[in-house]
Amino acid sequence: MRLFFRKAVVAILILEAQLVVRKYKPRIVAVTGSVGKTSTKDAIFAVLADNQHVRKSDKSFNSEIGLPLTILGCPNAWNNPLRWLQNIFDGFLLLVLPSRYPAWLVLEVGADRPGDISGVAKWLPVDVAVITRLPEVPVHVEFFDSPEEVVEEKAALIQAVKPGGTVVLYADDARAQMLRRRAEARSLQVRTFGFTAADVQGSDFTFVDETVSCGARPIGMSMRITMDGGSAPYVATGVLGAHSLLPMLAAVAVGGALGKGLAELVASLGQYEPPPGRMHLLPGIKDTLIIDDTYNSSPAATAAALDTVLALKAHMNGRQILVLADMLELGRHSVDEHRKIGAQAAKVADVLVTVGFRARDIAGAALDNGLPDGSIFQYEDASKAGDELAAMLMPCDSVLVKGSQSMRMEKTVEHLMRDPERAGELLVRQDVDWKKK
Repeated sequence: MRLFFRKAVVAILILEAQLVVRKYKPRIVAVTGSVGKTSTKDAIFAVLADNQHVRKSDKSFNSEIGLPLTILGCPNAWNNPLRWLQNIFDGFLLLVLPSRYPAWLVLEVGADRPGDISGVAKWLPVDVAVITRLPEVPVHVEFFDSPEEVVEEKAALIQAVKPGGTVVLYADDARAQMLRRRAEARSLQVRTFGFTAADVQGSDFTFVDETVSCGARPIGMSMRITMDGGSAPYVATGVLGAHSLLPMLAAVAVGGALGKGLAELVASLGQYEPPPGRMHLLPGIKDTLIIDDTYNSSPAATAAALDTVLALKAHMNGRQILVLADMLELGRHSVDEHRKIGAQAAKVADVLVTVGFRARDIAGAALDNGLPDGSIFQYEDASKAGDELAAMLMPCDSVLVKGSQSMRMEKTVEHLMRDPERAGELLVRQDVDWKKK
């Protein structure tokens, strides 16, 4: 009965969403990919929302339920049937009564299983499709026969783009040319972003520091953005890593495709705030620095985070502590990918803490690659790991915390952050309903 109710609700919400889009005719930017979708969606919102009524997906509302809820402007009702019925009624009112509807929708589109995006492409008319990084082993590959099938599912979003629309691609992806050919076969405009040859290119990445008792401590990153022959500096505070700046480049590419100039776009990005749990910098207890990357985890994103910590190791004083939890939904690739991360971690960490059964392979590979046994600590519970690590911390330490969302690594961060009373504001998954799960 519960499954029937869910399917019925989803079908009704999707139908209402289709009718609402048909009635109000908003322009739509849809974002998919395997890395950085939510941050990219938020950055695009920042460049569009300066002088227009724009709505974006709440947090990571990217599923078959999340998309219509965003279009209808309704909240997640979780397990409350009455609230779901209220959402359906509110959608009906939106159809029958006049309303001030957004001029733009910025939607995140996810793919957990085959058919998720190709199904959406059948009913969602998209003006701009953005495809972020598609790494060799993407997250959610567990439910696909191969990584290539994940790519095919993400690429299905191109079919949703209306004639004359635009596809924005990550230029440094090995599959970018294939995606470009598909877009151009439909006579769609293509814009690219990335770190090498791209329409919107980022370069000259440096840490932005403050001076503390330990010496220099980063408070953000700077880069130079180049587009259409011009360039401009950009500083992002509260976030680390060149890969964390890719969403801003994607947003500039979207804005450029819509005719906005570089100076205007960079100014608009001043309104962008990095979302919690994505390489987010937080002050820690005992005068430490926390790099909170707890939203989710995949091999590509973890490797990029470790590259950032390696650069940080040469930049500042203090120990580099890695807290790495299970990377889920990798299927048969799980052991190999965890061991690759462990080998990389051995080159970065002064102390390695792992959380979860699968992360034992990270610890084992780190040990095999030269990290001393006395520097490796293994746990099964995120809260216990945070509690015990808090006692080990020393002034000037830097702590990267990362794991798949089901590992709930924000609980570790809460034990380590200087201001735990601000957890609801600063950490991911702090909604009351989430915390009950």
